[in-house]
Amino acid sequence: MTAFPIFVAAGEALTDMIVQDPAQRQWLSQTGGSTWNVARAMARLDTPTAFAGAISRDVFGDALWQASEAARLDLRFLQRYDKSPLLAIVHRTDPPAYFFVGDDSADLQFDAAALPQGWRAHCKWAHFGGISLARQPLADKLVALAEQLKRDGVRISYDPNYRLLMDQRYDATLRRMTELADVIKVSEEDLEGLFRTYDIDQAFATLRSWNPAATCLYTKGGDGASLHIGDVAWHLPAPSITVADTVGAGDASIAALAWSMMHRPQHQPAQHLQFTVAAGAAACMAPGASPPSLAQIEALIK
Repeated sequence: MTAFPIFVAAGEALTDMIVQDPAQRQWLSQTGGSTWNVARAMARLDTPTAFAGAISRDVFGDALWQASEAARLDLRFLQRYDKSPLLAIVHRTDPPAYFFVGDDSADLQFDAAALPQGWRAHCKWAHFGGISLARQPLADKLVALAEQLKRDGVRISYDPNYRLLMDQRYDATLRRMTELADVIKVSEEDLEGLFRTYDIDQAFATLRSWNPAATCLYTKGGDGASLHIGDVAWHLPAPSITVADTVGAGDASIAALAWSMMHRPQHQPAQHLQFTVAAGAAACMAPGASPPSLAQIEALIK
């Protein structure tokens, strides 16, 4: 392999430990991670893609490596360390309740300087987000990488993907990544959690005030999404589908928006939004984080 990817998602790949039978202490392990899922979604759309991050050298890391290989990600960007795995312990599913286990774990050892030499000259788009930006010292490494890529002229997308560990200590990172991003994805849940408020409209206005030039994708689950550019907004309801589950829908949405903007620059914002909403819906039609193909997405566009 000599060609470099044009899309790179940098952040966390982890293992979800999901309770199946609390009484019997039975658990199901699944590969996951917000930024890793975005990389898989982009690769599913036949775009040369890499996930830049670090995983462990144990059975959990092996599963992530094998899933990355199956997704056709560029494995030169996936680093491995003799450290413990990052685990998300989902001890209740309805409503979801979880915590993370990962003190001095492999993901924190990520070294951007160890990525393949010359890759930045080929990268067109980089994605950041997830809990990787709330875990030090990884967060500072990723912000520095985003700043470097921005200076290189690479387009940046950012999905904070709110989780409970994003408290006041995350505020500075939230603002800096918002300032750097060309495209920002948020949901109502993100805005409520990140700004610690029930005034969602004000939270969205504050976020946009930090970077008025950014394109904002505002997802609203079954109600669809809206795309905001400057003072203009486009709204689209979600297509009618049979939902298997919603895992990975947001990751598929931001990947689809980036894909559409990269590959179909001649399209109008309403067309980009249509493709994005269809991708999120298509991801909900299969269980787990199942990135949809181009054909599956376009089948939902009417």
